[in-house]
Amino acid sequence: MTENLLVHPVSGPPIGTPPAVDASGLRKSFGAVQAVNGIDLHIRPGEIVAFLGPNGAGKTTTIDMLLGLGQPDSGDVRIYGSTPRAAIARGQVSAVMQTGGLLKDLTVRETVRLTASLFADSRPVDEVLERAGILEIGDRLVEKCSGGQQQRLRFAMALLSDPGLLILDEPTTGMDVEGRRDFWAAIRADAARGRTVIFATHYLDEADAYADRIIMLRRGRIVADGTAAEVKALAAGRTLQATAPGVDQAAVSAIEGVDSVEIHGDRLVVRSRDSDAVARYLLTRTDAADLEITSHNLEDAFLALTSDDPTGEDR
Repeated sequence: MTENLLVHPVSGPPIGTPPAVDASGLRKSFGAVQAVNGIDLHIRPGEIVAFLGPNGAGKTTTIDMLLGLGQPDSGDVRIYGSTPRAAIARGQVSAVMQTGGLLKDLTVRETVRLTASLFADSRPVDEVLERAGILEIGDRLVEKCSGGQQQRLRFAMALLSDPGLLILDEPTTGMDVEGRRDFWAAIRADAARGRTVIFATHYLDEADAYADRIIMLRRGRIVADGTAAEVKALAAGRTLQATAPGVDQAAVSAIEGVDSVEIHGDRLVVRSRDSDAVARYLLTRTDAADLEITSHNLEDAFLALTSDDPTGEDR
């Protein structure tokens, strides 16, 4: 597959303000596995960036290097002009991971208060609890919290240092629909005040709805970098659906521009780079009815750009 690299056109930060993330030529191997293979990543303050890719694409390894948890074999990472560890020591970076980091026998408020004691300067405990939407359960034991509430607790803990860069790994796992909506409303408000957010997620609808910019990885390389609309445009063509009993699947597949043909009972689904040609054939040569033609969505783009990734553990 040709790697259709799309570069996101962004204006630079104000003069004298370093980028939130400035990474060049990152490479990282684990034995014979090249997890990250020459990534350049430049993110300005205030952007919300979705980091997408299948298992094994290099997302986790890249995030580890941004957090100073792993060192690149080659290349350089700068967070607000400093090394990741220096930026973290100054409270400029926080991360919300999917699991771990919670003591079950403490209350929500005790957990946040304990974390706050690790910083020389931190936001008030009740302030971050309120911003995370869990102020009303401050006296609840962590072990009594749902998975979504525990994830909100991790978010509150990450806000204590008032970081400029917030890195989120599957941030809304376990949250219900309302919780997810409220969470992203809070993230949007933070970004409007200049906080930079990078998040990895398997919820493509969240990336589509909330990210200013989407970065897709495949085999340790960036294969798309742009707005949701720009990335979706990389999956050329459209999807046609019709009720077509008895249609000749081989004949439809032979039409120039057709990428795939699926038949589910009487329902025909065709993905094609020339939807007009398929529509003409179906309407003039078959008994097809109820024809629908739709543009590709983010899931289509994701599959088109990353589907030849090998399966395996997500590095």
